[in-house]
Amino acid sequence: MEAGDTATAEAPVGERARYILGVDLGGTNIVVGAMRADGATQHAMHSVPTRAELGADAVVARIAEALERSIAETCAATGATRADFLGVGIGSPGPLDRKTGLVIFTPNLGWRDFPLRDRVSAAVGLPATLDNDANCATFGEWWIGAAKGARHVIGLTIGTGIGGGIILDGTLFHGASDVAGELGHITIDSTGRRCGCGNYGCLEAYASGPAIAERAREALAGGEPSILPELVAGDLSRITAATVYDAAHRGDEVAGHVVRDTAKFLGIGVANFLNIFNPEVVVLAGGVTQAGDALFEPLRAEVRRRAFAPAVEACRIVPGILDGNAGVIGAIATFAQQHGLA
Repeated sequence: MEAGDTATAEAPVGERARYILGVDLGGTNIVVGAMRADGATQHAMHSVPTRAELGADAVVARIAEALERSIAETCAATGATRADFLGVGIGSPGPLDRKTGLVIFTPNLGWRDFPLRDRVSAAVGLPATLDNDANCATFGEWWIGAAKGARHVIGLTIGTGIGGGIILDGTLFHGASDVAGELGHITIDSTGRRCGCGNYGCLEAYASGPAIAERAREALAGGEPSILPELVAGDLSRITAATVYDAAHRGDEVAGHVVRDTAKFLGIGVANFLNIFNPEVVVLAGGVTQAGDALFEPLRAEVRRRAFAPAVEACRIVPGILDGNAGVIGAIATFAQQHGLA
């Protein structure tokens, strides 16, 4: 599959359209949907709660139920039959073993060595592939999103944590043991904040959603006037990254300082990625895009200060455009690429 191969024409006369299903598995929600194998159209995209506390078998059952619903809705909308569905691409938190289809460990779900790919495949009677959820989100933006047409792409997904994806010459780079792309765990301060991974000074410890909220609470401890407490009715534990972005947009100085510092931290990380990988596009997806130019302009300036000029000149740093569907779309795209379908 080549970047940008997303023609919008219908299938040639006499040739039936084929469809691929996608699953984006998260600790809170499962997002599923279907697309034509060439990426031209999207169908039956919807979200259901994961309910991980019910156990792995129950989660697989919820995935299968959601996939069956997507199949039925797609058939009703397009005239397709079940035989027109080629398979399922699955994006999951990791680490993973893609060859065997195992989720080796995922804290948010409480799974160890769980054969997710084969269990989903058996439940819906279709072949399946498994890849990292952040890889899939990056691949989705490459296929039909903000990085469409590029060959070399770095993706960052910024939410509860910071995930990443690396696309080199149009192919996802997985590394020697399927853990390439853990970009949130580069060290930006060797004696800095403790990260959830156990290391100190990871990018994630400074620029993830919870880290942004925590730095805002710390800033408020200095006693500077701010509308942040008002926005959460005085309960500072309710401050989120979205709250900080909202306050910054309203001109709040404390929130604005937090956003500028976040831009600096992300800029340090992105500059490192430019110097190592020399990408054409860096895509930042997730809630961070809500900050808009207040974050992206100082972030790009920080990258210009730190990365080699030829790398900066060759690269666009942009927000993702696929919203909550990037993981599903990317999971579909990884299935299509692995099976030579597009």
